[in-house]
Amino acid sequence: MTTLEVRRPKFDFTGDVPWEWNPANPQFSFFMNATSMIAICFEQFLVAAVQEAKPLINDPEVAAEATAFLRQEAQHSSTHRKHVAALIKRYPELQNTFDAAMASFDDVTNTTPLKFRLAYIADLEATFTPSFKMMLDNEATLFRPGDDRVASLLLWHFVEEVEHRSSALVIYDAAVGNSWYRIRALPRIFSHLIAVTRIIADGVNAHVPESDRKVDARTLLPTFGLRQAARERLARKRSTIPNAFATVPRIQRLVAAVRVLLSQTPFHNPAHQPLPTFADEWFERWNSGGDVTHWYTGQAAS
Repeated sequence: MTTLEVRRPKFDFTGDVPWEWNPANPQFSFFMNATSMIAICFEQFLVAAVQEAKPLINDPEVAAEATAFLRQEAQHSSTHRKHVAALIKRYPELQNTFDAAMASFDDVTNTTPLKFRLAYIADLEATFTPSFKMMLDNEATLFRPGDDRVASLLLWHFVEEVEHRSSALVIYDAAVGNSWYRIRALPRIFSHLIAVTRIIADGVNAHVPESDRKVDARTLLPTFGLRQAARERLARKRSTIPNAFATVPRIQRLVAAVRVLLSQTPFHNPAHQPLPTFADEWFERWNSGGDVTHWYTGQAAS
């Protein structure tokens, strides 16, 4: 049977939520706001695909894993909706941007075969453990200085992504079982992710004043970021806005990038990934009844 636990921490986003929730790091603030938007779209897409795949799963243990995986992801989506709703309340025209991103994922659901959608989910989920390990290993600089509600939401989501790191691949293997198909699907998956990212970047640039966001939202786009960095080097000019991960040691960024690339190989096994020690600390506080919705300002259970 699955060891995944479905947790329902009660995050409150009814008050004012700033766009730049971590003033010390405007670019990271923006990246995580975009992550909230994409998380809702992707997790709705994921739930639909896994529900469709469940009749193809004959192994009862995999079926139990799929059910717990869906429940965790549904909780993530529901809570990120509260965060995004608070941002849209401040910037109402962002609703159109969010709707366009959601429609893009809906189009993939409606126009592609199930095996492609399961490959999409397995490939993207495989990148999360190395990416989130890097962030959680540096939570003191990336999350602690920010709004505790937003930081705590992200910490909860990321540790649970690490917890169910193998689920998407287990489901893919049970329903599809062709490791090489996942690799062949990568260019199309990457192309769609870039398209959604462009929708969000253009919408944020259009609807969130530069005085609030501080950064050009197109920094989300890999080619734009590379061109911008090259222009700054040629002009021998340093940006006044630090890179989102400037506080992360370079070697850790490099290791994370290599592990993300390796996660897309046909024989990758997420179960063998190194894990962030912070996840154990988070689970310990949750299991002891401590406050995880205000990770930095709340109290651990005595």
